[in-house]
Amino acid sequence: MNHDPKHTAADAMRRRLLAAGGLAGASLALPGALRHAQAPAQAQAQTQTQTQAQTQTPITVGIVYVGPRDDFGYNQAHAEAAAQLKKLPGVKLIEEENVPETQAVQKSLQGMISQDGATLLFPTSFGYFDPHMLAVAAKNTGKRFSHCGGMWTQGKHPANTGSFFGYIDEAQYLSGVVAGHMSKSKKLGFVAAKPIPQVLRNINAFTMGARSVDPKITTTVIFTGDWSLPVKEAEATNGLVDQGCDVFTMHVDGPKVVVETAARRGKLVCGYHASQARLAPNAYLTGAEWNWLTAYTSILDAARSGKPHPNFVRGGLKEGFVKSSAYGAMVSEAARKNADDVRKKMVAGSLDIFAGELKDNTGKVVIAKGTVLKQTDLTLEGMNYLVEGVLGKV
Repeated sequence: MNHDPKHTAADAMRRRLLAAGGLAGASLALPGALRHAQAPAQAQAQTQTQTQAQTQTPITVGIVYVGPRDDFGYNQAHAEAAAQLKKLPGVKLIEEENVPETQAVQKSLQGMISQDGATLLFPTSFGYFDPHMLAVAAKNTGKRFSHCGGMWTQGKHPANTGSFFGYIDEAQYLSGVVAGHMSKSKKLGFVAAKPIPQVLRNINAFTMGARSVDPKITTTVIFTGDWSLPVKEAEATNGLVDQGCDVFTMHVDGPKVVVETAARRGKLVCGYHASQARLAPNAYLTGAEWNWLTAYTSILDAARSGKPHPNFVRGGLKEGFVKSSAYGAMVSEAARKNADDVRKKMVAGSLDIFAGELKDNTGKVVIAKGTVLKQTDLTLEGMNYLVEGVLGKV
């Protein structure tokens, strides 16, 4: 989608979506802090009452999206979590969609603070972090900012800023396992926006999951150049079909175009961000989904209780930050069992995706033999290569 970086304040106000209402179909569970168990002793009851009072301290939260909230993808995954935040007592939510990664986001964030009284802000798109969020945070030191995906660094970035993200490469690896079982051509297609670390990590994990099933499998990647370019996404998908790819996944903001284009060409799909199963029920195998409510509530609870701002928040399958879409009816029993077994190992901590020896697609060793990079290893957040088996260039 094309964005006009010179949108006026009036335009921004028209796009702003206040706390009333929510997204249809949002079905994430409410956080455990809201389920109040009976306390057996007076002291426990008093502690519970104090915790509840802190949890329900009135707060205005601002969330900014780079695209539409109903994009069947990245923005929708955030908006579904936001719909649950709206239901929490004392939370007023200000949302603005279709805000480009330009000076426009600085105006949006400052407007939420100055006009709406927001004290906790979630800029959700990659390009919002530096310089935009950092610039607004420097002018508003009493407010808290949590960016999705940014690499917050102690001593470099302000204490009132932070980042959160999920290890969705775990779910992408599982999608790759399923794709590896279901592909007949042994050629997978990946439509991606930009070769940034988070995207490369997903491409690599998906490929490695597939090659754990059959080492002959390859993944061909095409970078479109930006997060939402529907025409280029369709062209890339059709081009990959013409090259023989028969199972697709993606890392773009709105997977709808890739999912529907691949399905129309009679190919199979693994989704991303949220479930796109209803867009292509006969082609949708599974997908890698976010559960942003887990991160949102932990950051929100810290703000309401006066605890230090969580500057670096991460989690994967075990922590409930990410999940897999339900399997489509066409997924074989062997694929289901393999993926389920791998999932159990990931949650138990007995399977590491990025372990040596690992080579990139030029033959260079990028992880030495005997070296294991845990998901928390910050080296992975600077990934700049494509692994063996990926056809494409960074």
